[in-house]
Amino acid sequence: MDIATLAGLVSGTIFLILSIILSGGRLMLFVDAPSMMIVFGGTVAALLISYPMSKFLQSFKTVRHAFFHKEIDPTQVISKINDLALAARKEGLLALEEIAQGMDDAFLQKGILLIVDGTDAELLRSILETEIAFVENRHKDNQGFWNGVADLGPAWGMIGTLIGLIAMLDSLDDPATIGPKMSVALITTLYGSLLANFFATPVSNKLKIKSNEEILHKQVMIEGLLSIQAGENPRVIEEKLKAFLSPATRSTFDKNQKDEEE
Repeated sequence: MDIATLAGLVSGTIFLILSIILSGGRLMLFVDAPSMMIVFGGTVAALLISYPMSKFLQSFKTVRHAFFHKEIDPTQVISKINDLALAARKEGLLALEEIAQGMDDAFLQKGILLIVDGTDAELLRSILETEIAFVENRHKDNQGFWNGVADLGPAWGMIGTLIGLIAMLDSLDDPATIGPKMSVALITTLYGSLLANFFATPVSNKLKIKSNEEILHKQVMIEGLLSIQAGENPRVIEEKLKAFLSPATRSTFDKNQKDEEE
């Protein structure tokens, strides 16, 4: 589970509630069913118009990746590639086929089997990079969905505000109703802003970060597989792949490698 996402939602909610209480407001004053229907219902309706049902459901489900996502450690990929390089150097490329059968990473497994089948290096790179490109496009589509929510939320909040103002102007002859109706009109704007800035935009940003991690993960695999196919020295392959790591991660990786050798 991504603790940061949960911590952000919980802490943000607490800060909002405390700010309302400390300012002397009543919590129930900020709960309004018509405003919720306008903002949340209107946003969903607009998304359904924008996307086919299958795409809508698929993109909506990606919110789980902001809460639950397997952490990707590039150093583990480098270690795995290094083990494959050592095996190929000792037993030949054909020995990698048996190793590939026990792998749970479909992308790496596919690359190894292509190598074993004698696929040309340029064709191997083209096949794997094409797969990465389609993965990246799917990720961008999902990020675009949540960016769409972030755009539509405030827009529907403004629509709700206009509806509330029209209702208020219609009853100017009764001053007692002006305050409550103005309050309702402003609450829709609040809901729209919260939907965009407290949920949709952060989800889109989190999906983008996780997408970048996955793409980097796959790029490391491609470079490693091509190096194995070219018969490069395992130590050289490791140094080449460490270029993908940040200085801090590289330092930690080197330290762990040294500890294992000792």
